[in-house]
Amino acid sequence: MREAGDSAVVIGAGMGGLAAAIRLAALGLAVTVVEAEAAPGGKARAVPTAAGPAQTGPTVLTWPDLAEELFALAGQRMDDQLTLTALPELARHFWTDGSRLDLYPSREANSAAIEAFAGPKEAAAFRRFDQLASDLAEALTPPILSRPRPSMLGVLRAVMTRPAIWPALAPGQSLQGLLQRHFADPRLVQLFGRYATYVGGRPHLSPAVLALIWRVESEGVFAVQGGISALAAALARMAEALGVRFLYATRARRIRLQDGAVCGVETEGGQFLSCATCVFAGDPEALRQGFLGSAAKAALPGTGPKRSLSAWVWAFAAKPQGVDLLHHNLFFTPDPSGEWGPIAKGEMPTQPTLYLCAQDRLPGRTPPARERFEIIMNGPAGQPASAAEEQTCHQRTFPPLTRFGLTLAPETPHLLTPQALARAYPGSGGAIYGGSPEASLAAFQRPTARTRVPGLYLAGGGAHPGAGVPMALLSGRHAVETIWKDRISGSLRRPGAMPGGMSTASRTTGRAPSR
Repeated sequence: MREAGDSAVVIGAGMGGLAAAIRLAALGLAVTVVEAEAAPGGKARAVPTAAGPAQTGPTVLTWPDLAEELFALAGQRMDDQLTLTALPELARHFWTDGSRLDLYPSREANSAAIEAFAGPKEAAAFRRFDQLASDLAEALTPPILSRPRPSMLGVLRAVMTRPAIWPALAPGQSLQGLLQRHFADPRLVQLFGRYATYVGGRPHLSPAVLALIWRVESEGVFAVQGGISALAAALARMAEALGVRFLYATRARRIRLQDGAVCGVETEGGQFLSCATCVFAGDPEALRQGFLGSAAKAALPGTGPKRSLSAWVWAFAAKPQGVDLLHHNLFFTPDPSGEWGPIAKGEMPTQPTLYLCAQDRLPGRTPPARERFEIIMNGPAGQPASAAEEQTCHQRTFPPLTRFGLTLAPETPHLLTPQALARAYPGSGGAIYGGSPEASLAAFQRPTARTRVPGLYLAGGGAHPGAGVPMALLSGRHAVETIWKDRISGSLRRPGAMPGGMSTASRTTGRAPSR
C-alpha cells in the first residue's frame, strides 16, 4: 500500500512533465498529470490543415536516447511505438545573392561543402570551429547539462583540462564575436550565429558558449513520423501504461501548502488532488507571478530573468514551386539589423530570417502535391497584438520568400502569435524558451529542480538545463533525481517501514560462512 506521500501531481504535460511523470510512476508513485489543454505536448502541438496536421512547435528530435530511456521504463521500445527517420542533411541554407549551402551530420562532408561554398580558408576555419564546439560539448555536458544543479567548480576543472575552450567562456565574448574571429565570410557568421536563436537568444548578445549547440545538432537530427506532437502522444501512452492518470482540459488553480510544505493541488473545477510531491512543468514565472496561488510565490527567489525570444509561427498546407526544399530550410535576411533592430524595440522584424520546415520532405519519399509547412519568424516576448498583425506578418513572410524563388500559396494558414503564446503559457509573456540566454552565466541562473517550498519541484524548458526537446526531457530526469534524493533523506516522508534493508552480521554466527 502507498502512503499519502507516495502520490505526486505533475502540472503540465509538455516534454518535461511527461518525462517526470513516467520516471515517478516507474519508481512506484501514484501520479496524476494536470494539463490545461486537451492533449499532451506543451509547445509541441499541431493544427489541422487540408494536407493533415502541421506542427507549430519543435520540428525534429536530437539526442533520441533521452526519449528512448522513457519508453524503456515502460517496458517498451521506442522503435515499436514511433517511426524516426535520420535526416541525411541537417538543413539547407539560402541567401538573397543566390548562394546555397547544405550541412550534414558529418564533419568531413561539412568541410567539403564549405570549401565548395566559400573556399579552403573558410573550410579550415570551420574545422577549427567545429572542434571547439565539440570540445565545449564534451567538457560542459557533465558539469552543466547532466547535473540537476550545474557545477561552477566542474566548469573550472573542464577549462583546466581543456584550455582551448577558454575563448568561448571568456566573460563578454558573444557568439557572434567568436564566429567573426573564426570566419571571414559573413554568411557563415550568420549561419552559425543562428544557433543562439534555438534557445531564444540573439547571436550578438548571447554568450559564445552556445557554439556547442551546433555540435549537438551535428551529431544528427531525426524526423518523427507525425511530428514531435506524435512523440508527446506516445510518451503519454507510456505514462498511462505505468498507471499515470491524465486530467486533460483541466487547469491547476492553486498549489496548496500545509506546515510550509506541499499538501496538494487544487484545480479550477474545484477538485483537490492530495499529494506530498508536485512537479510544476510550466514556465517558472507563473509561480513568481502568483498564477498557482500566493503560497507558491515563495518557491523562487528574487525577480525573474529577462525573457527569451518569442515568435510568429505559420502552419498551413500549400503546393510549393520554384525551390528544391529539404525538411529543414533557412532563408537568411540580407540585413540582420532589419531583424534584430526591431526586436530590440519590441517590434516585428522588418527583414526577418525565416525558418521553414517542409514536414513532408523526408529521404526516400516523394512529397505529396499538397504539403504541410511550418514557418517561424523570431520576435520579442511581450509583443502587443494589433488589428493588422496577421496581415503585416503575412507581408513580411511570403513576399520575401518569392525573392528567393519560392512560391507558396497557403491554404487557410494558421498563425500562432506571441500574444497567443502568452495566453497559452501563463507567466511566459509569450517567450518560447523561458529565461533569456543573453548573459555570461545564464546557464547558472535558470531555476533548478528543487524550489524553496518543500515538495515543489520544477521541470520543463524554463528550468535547468533549458529549452528544446532533449533539454526538457533532461529536466524531467533531474526533477525526479532530486525528488528521490529528498525522499530517501527522510525530509519529505513520514517514518515508515523500508522495503529491503541492510545486511548485518548475525549475532550467533558472526563471520562464519552462511549455510
